[in-house]
Amino acid sequence: MLKTGLKRWLDAGLGFFYPPVCQLCYSESATAAEGYVGAHCWQGVRFIKPPYCECCGLPYEGEMTTRFECSNCREMELHFQSARAAVVAGKRVLDVIHRYKYQRALWFEPFLADLLVRAAVPALIAEPWDMIVPVPLHPLKKREREFNQAGRLAACLGAATGIAVDTRLLRRVEPTRTQTLLTRRQRAANVRNAFAVRPGCQLDGERVIIVDDVLTTGATTSACARALQKAGAGEIRVWTVARGL
Repeated sequence: MLKTGLKRWLDAGLGFFYPPVCQLCYSESATAAEGYVGAHCWQGVRFIKPPYCECCGLPYEGEMTTRFECSNCREMELHFQSARAAVVAGKRVLDVIHRYKYQRALWFEPFLADLLVRAAVPALIAEPWDMIVPVPLHPLKKREREFNQAGRLAACLGAATGIAVDTRLLRRVEPTRTQTLLTRRQRAANVRNAFAVRPGCQLDGERVIIVDDVLTTGATTSACARALQKAGAGEIRVWTVARGL
């Protein structure tokens, strides 16, 4: 009852500032609970289904009868056991993520969280997991952006699965440059020593889910996994909203 009342209050509050219209096409109705993304724009979202790379979750067009590992994973040393994403990082999804992260378009959060929850929950509840850890921002970047999108998405996934979310375990200790224009090798070098667990923390084989918004080469999440492994983590899986192709 409380959650329903809070949702109605949120919808009413956002509705005061934003008309109930899709914030992508501006031509169809959409509510705050829908993240202001209308039904027509929803149709442009492509959920990732098998076959895909068993390591990084890169979707593959066609039929596969054997285990498939993409060239990116064969050429990189990845420290997580597997990575999965909800949807393909198409133009529309990337536009939403970009506006969410860099323009504080927080009204898109229910839409992005829904994509992640729809895909990840069935997979996660089938196995025992000890914690969810979001990819952290460096304190300077967090002050600039005012929030960590990975942390907020991780909280939504934790609420849907009942898995504990730890936002303090992993820290970003180096203010790395953006990965956007870097090559695969440059991305890996850029973040290799960017993460560490908080001082004095030691894990004992815990199974960990790392959450982020987008996975491209896997360099950032692999660096996070490396730091967690050094601290004693067991199996590590990555879940992101979108997967770059």
